[in-house]
Amino acid sequence: MDQETRRCQSCKQNFTIESEDFDFYEKIKVPPPTWCWECRMARRMQFRNERALYRAKCELCGNNTLSIYSAEKPFHAYCPQCWWSDNWDVMDYGRDYDFNKPFFQQWRELLEKTPRLALSVHNMVNSTYCNVTQNEKDCYLVSASEGNERTMFSNRAVYNKDSLDLYIGDRDELCYEIVNCLRCYRLFFSRNCIQCQDSAFLVECSNCTHCFGCTNLRNKHYCIFNQQYSKEEYQNKLQASSLGSFLEVQKIREQHKDFLLKNIQRFATIIKSQNATGDNIRNAKGCQFCFDVVGDPSAEESKFAVWTGYDVKDSYDFGPGVGLGIERCYEFFDGLGGSRLFFNAVVYNSSDVYYCMNCHNCSNLFACIGLRNKQYCILNKQYTKESFDELRTKIIQHMNDMPYTDKKGRVYRYGEFFPPELSPFCYNETIAQEYFPLTKEQALEQGYSWKDPEPRDYQITMKTNQLPDHIKDVPDSILQEVIECAHQGNCNEQCTTAFRIIPQELQFYRKMNLPLPRLCPNCRHYQRLKQRNPLKLWKRQCQCHGTHSSNNLYQNTTTHNHGTNPCPNTFQTSYSPDRPEIVYCEECYLKEVV
Repeated sequence: MDQETRRCQSCKQNFTIESEDFDFYEKIKVPPPTWCWECRMARRMQFRNERALYRAKCELCGNNTLSIYSAEKPFHAYCPQCWWSDNWDVMDYGRDYDFNKPFFQQWRELLEKTPRLALSVHNMVNSTYCNVTQNEKDCYLVSASEGNERTMFSNRAVYNKDSLDLYIGDRDELCYEIVNCLRCYRLFFSRNCIQCQDSAFLVECSNCTHCFGCTNLRNKHYCIFNQQYSKEEYQNKLQASSLGSFLEVQKIREQHKDFLLKNIQRFATIIKSQNATGDNIRNAKGCQFCFDVVGDPSAEESKFAVWTGYDVKDSYDFGPGVGLGIERCYEFFDGLGGSRLFFNAVVYNSSDVYYCMNCHNCSNLFACIGLRNKQYCILNKQYTKESFDELRTKIIQHMNDMPYTDKKGRVYRYGEFFPPELSPFCYNETIAQEYFPLTKEQALEQGYSWKDPEPRDYQITMKTNQLPDHIKDVPDSILQEVIECAHQGNCNEQCTTAFRIIPQELQFYRKMNLPLPRLCPNCRHYQRLKQRNPLKLWKRQCQCHGTHSSNNLYQNTTTHNHGTNPCPNTFQTSYSPDRPEIVYCEECYLKEVV
């Protein structure tokens, strides 16, 4: 079919379905989407809770546990040990399909009756308040991560050691407040850096050591705000700056922010990839509108994906958390290994699975929850292959004949992901709030539920302005204080209003000579999220105007191929046109920094 423009059911904006998209939908035998790709991504995210944890009791063993389900939710949650055990049979909750009810209503009823996994953790050693994590040791408040040691307050972190406050960190050590950094050592307050060490306030730097406040450097040493110094000069100049002082750090942060606006930004980080659009993509081929795609190989011939990679092929609308051999899949998140997975959440090592959640090592399932090592099941009930195929065909027809309609009038037939109003979580409990933030009023207006803060049973014992400015002046008694968050709950960042400093955290600040934070862990997480660009693309033209940038704030250091004329290159970028950064195309950027 030719390209078509359609109107999104959710945001009511027009979106385009390309001819190759129609080819994909025809190949997997699903109808074209009725939501735009951004709304589809946000819809999937409303089913993933990574960081909202509650105290609970396992309904099977009665032991205390943490749970992603708050007490008022109508779910039955088991602790990880019980959920994975043989002490119960998930098939006991199977039911017949009812052709008098919409499909999605029956799916939600099964979801409420079937025991849920309270916390998604595996092989954890002395690690608490973690979720969607595995193989962690001595970690605290870590989510969507794997293989870390002595790491705290981090998200999307893998194989890091002795680090705090990371967002997308990979094999970093002794690092603090970094975003999207790889193989760094003793790096602070930085983002988008590779193999940098003993440095602070770096952006888009690689293989740099002993650098401060720099951007776009490669293989440099002893630089301050991109100026080269000798080792002695560098050390003397930094003596006046103490990162142990909170006020000094805030001052430097503002200086660095102004400095970055006078320097160029790469339109997108797309490394060793062919025919790719999006941002933070490595080793990909033929991937469009994709973000945070990693691995070697990472992904091929795929579209509309986020936080994915590691051998993904021929798939659309997937992530976060998908990889390790995924092929020909559509509209799903959190899956490892498998093929022909459609409209799923948390399905591992399976094939031919539709509308399922928390299923492992299965094949030929439709609308099942919590199954392991099963095949030919519908609504957790066993069928023969022949009866399964026959009933599945009838259900798909029934989904079209009797579609589910949500309270905002959005219609869900076969081919749509689960309706957000059937999510087991409120909007602000999920990562949708992190990547597509809404106020309570906006969420309710769009038909989503909202979780108000639960009553706090603690008393704040120290105001933010009472904290010592310098780490050297912080006494051990700080460990007994309940510290006020500087936001005081007056933000849209799930502020806990107060926080404590734990012993290993204080030890880290003292060892690294870093000041105490003034924000609670939730608010700090949101500040790191603000450093990344949105999961959205705009078409723009390169801002290189020959010898300088279009706003005259940056002077080129070398002659570009287009000479003194403006660069004619256009691109898809996650920098919106109204932002103040100077954005160069790949060709002009590399002329300046390599």
